[in-house]
Amino acid sequence: MATSRLAQMSGIPHREQPQTRREMLIRAGGGFGVLALAGLLADDRRSDLSAAEKLLESPVSPKLGQVVPRAKSVIFLFMEGGPSHMDLYDPKPLLNELAGQSLPKSFKPVITPMGEYDAALLGSKRKWQQHGESGLWISDWLPHTAECADDLAVLRGCWTNGINHSGGVCQMNTGVFTAGRPSLGAWVSYGMGTENQNLPAFVVIPDLPGDPVNGPRNWGAGFMPAAYQGTRFHTGKDPIANLSTPKGVTPERQQAKLGLLDTLNRRHAEKRPQQTELDARIASYELAFRMQASAPEAIDLTEETAETQSLYGMDDKETQTFGRNCLLARRLVERGVRFVQLYHGTGSKWDAHSAIEKNHTTNCGQSDKPVAGLLKDLKRRGLLDSTLVVWGGEFGRTPMSEKGDGRDHNATGFTMWMAGAGIKGGQTIGATDELGLHAIEDRMHVHDIHATILHIMGLDHRVLTFRYNGRPERPTLNEGEPCLKLFG
Repeated sequence: MATSRLAQMSGIPHREQPQTRREMLIRAGGGFGVLALAGLLADDRRSDLSAAEKLLESPVSPKLGQVVPRAKSVIFLFMEGGPSHMDLYDPKPLLNELAGQSLPKSFKPVITPMGEYDAALLGSKRKWQQHGESGLWISDWLPHTAECADDLAVLRGCWTNGINHSGGVCQMNTGVFTAGRPSLGAWVSYGMGTENQNLPAFVVIPDLPGDPVNGPRNWGAGFMPAAYQGTRFHTGKDPIANLSTPKGVTPERQQAKLGLLDTLNRRHAEKRPQQTELDARIASYELAFRMQASAPEAIDLTEETAETQSLYGMDDKETQTFGRNCLLARRLVERGVRFVQLYHGTGSKWDAHSAIEKNHTTNCGQSDKPVAGLLKDLKRRGLLDSTLVVWGGEFGRTPMSEKGDGRDHNATGFTMWMAGAGIKGGQTIGATDELGLHAIEDRMHVHDIHATILHIMGLDHRVLTFRYNGRPERPTLNEGEPCLKLFG
């Protein structure tokens, strides 16, 4: 009988007699070594790839975190300008009792941008009521959100370092109040990737045409590859510019054009592996091509029923804009987008140095119903369990008045809330002093807030590392602790 091809290659003579059971097991077991060898060869193949090619394989492919994730996605509702906690979620009866008087000497003073140390205390005109089975205190400025009281975990002991808008917004987004570090969304994209390769991993949607304070720096990737930065969508009926292929351009022609660009860009990138902006540009071209097929359906809000659109306030001129953005956020996380950040009050519109009654009446009126609609819609669709919703601004407001009818910035104590992702709702964690000036109980710095969000997403802020110039960089600078009280 002719010698087999395998025998010829191995040098082992062919045998016609049957094998014993022991011989068969030995030979079969040895085959597992071939599997290991194949894996090693695959790793060797990857090691031959250039840095640009490795990145282009898919920088945001799904990854495993360091802890068990409680959520798949984050929706961060950013109220830019600094909402007043003692007028929304943190009632202070003593503030009204002492209204018109100076800050008592027993309260530690704060550094404010306007230096209003001796300004009189400004009482709150809000009516307060306990809501839900939990009895959570919420003011009459937020009647719709109050209907979701039992889903909210209100964090009253928040504090930060940035006392102005630029520093405060930068720190709430990047962990520090100076430029240069990756944003929280970029860290999540780097650490977890995304479940949908046909949509961006990290999306940012301001509610007005202009930029928030600091602009794209808030959703930038800092020293990490630019592929992890956020993708800005526009407000209105066309969130993604130039999404549709021009008339007369066939898919084949479009693909050929992108193929030529890809070839030219790869040649350029091979010689300049340190320029990750080009890698990100190449990846963005490829993503844009895929989005032309997937994104139109994702952003088409006409697919939603009239009842759903009304739930978000899209049938009311006052709430239409932010309602549209909140509904779009739900559709994005429903389709696997990892991190969505919505700005309300783009351009620091919540900044109430004067006329706080008019300012917050307007801002609450625009955002309250859409936020409540988002929570209710996520819950009824079974998405709230897998989605972390975060609400807050860059800081709070002072109990002292400015210009007689407004409040200054307050970085030493303010309120945020979280909902979904298995969080125990209907609870308050932390506290400010009797006037709402300083966080005094269960204090949560921005690093603690970020550590908590990352933990819920399955990322350990002390383990998640990006090496930059040989230095191991981590999202919270090795500071902060996740707040596990959220889960009861």
